[in-house]
Amino acid sequence: MGRVGAYLRKFHFGAKPRLYPLTAVVVLTLLVGALPAARDYFSSPGVAEGHGQYIKTPVIMYSTRWCPYCKKAREYFKRHQFSYIEYDIEASATNLESFRALNGNGVPLILVGERRMQGFTPQSFEALLK
Repeated sequence: MGRVGAYLRKFHFGAKPRLYPLTAVVVLTLLVGALPAARDYFSSPGVAEGHGQYIKTPVIMYSTRWCPYCKKAREYFKRHQFSYIEYDIEASATNLESFRALNGNGVPLILVGERRMQGFTPQSFEALLK
């Protein structure tokens, strides 16, 4: 270990140690910034990828402001360029009556033509479009 240890010490002290923290910060920043974008990109590439503008059937969503699944659906629709009509069931008595007339028992309630979906996942929405 004497020769190996001496070699390693010589190598370490011969390099510029000030670049290591800066390099580590740059690499970590790139990884942290890139991983969420990569995760979003690979999480839902499917049938609807960028094809929202080609769907002729209106998409209607009954939602609330606080619902995390409603937020996820809004983000999905925006990312895939779906035009949709949103009715907040807590903002208007008329919206709530329409929601109840459809036998809605949870939000989001998403309608695509005659087909309906309770809740939201990208995979189930893409299956609804087929």
